[in-house]
Amino acid sequence: MEHLLWWQYALIGAIFIWSGFVRSGLGFGGAVLALPFLLLVENSPLIFLPIISVHLLVFSSWIAWQGSKDAKAKTALATEQGETVETRSNIDWRYLKKALGIMIVPKLIGVFGLLTLPSDIVTGVIFVIVAVFAVSYILNKPFYSNNKILDTTFLMLGGYVSGTSLIGAPLIVSVFATKVSRYQLRDTLFVLWFILVLIKMTSFLIAGVDLQLIHQLWLLPCALIGHVFGQRFYNRIQQAETTVFFRFIGVALLIVCVFGIYTSLML
Repeated sequence: MEHLLWWQYALIGAIFIWSGFVRSGLGFGGAVLALPFLLLVENSPLIFLPIISVHLLVFSSWIAWQGSKDAKAKTALATEQGETVETRSNIDWRYLKKALGIMIVPKLIGVFGLLTLPSDIVTGVIFVIVAVFAVSYILNKPFYSNNKILDTTFLMLGGYVSGTSLIGAPLIVSVFATKVSRYQLRDTLFVLWFILVLIKMTSFLIAGVDLQLIHQLWLLPCALIGHVFGQRFYNRIQQAETTVFFRFIGVALLIVCVFGIYTSLML
């Protein structure tokens, strides 16, 4: 990145603010909605993917920890007021472990590139499927799958694509959104992203990919600015009715699909 002009650095900083906002506000989409813009500034994915991965590791662990802290504080406050409340974790560990058990092998296959199916075909199939999910949420008719084979297929496919790139989140979210309680969804996803990205970062280290540590010093604060505003947005949609909440999820997924298809066709 040392050869870039000042205005390119300014655009990259603004894009990472946007990425931080989306990641914190929705719990997914930060990479997919930022990468197309970043590649228009400098068409070198391996420059930006390590930076995005480090941001995911930092902010996913931070948000999950903050969510756990807030949940304990609410329980303690209710206890002091003499209310009987059930202690609720901000993370659905049961479903997270189940999903990881399904995704881990496809994830590793994706990381090491052992599958021969062309990535553009996999990407296209994923975005078409997720677009259907998104429209169903927007129309307030969310898809609820009681088919374990279908859920397993979606999670395996999402795990594989997250291994080859960072665009597996939309398909994974479409399953988690109907299996995990609303108040646990974002923090559960962030723990999942942390684990999946940690595997991805290990592959970068083994391959000797430059992690752009120098540029992390000024891009991490940019992402932090977006994170703060995204947190405020998240607090608002959490207070919205369930229908409105799912509509936000649907619109976000649909935007992710549009950008994903654009990236596949144009870049």
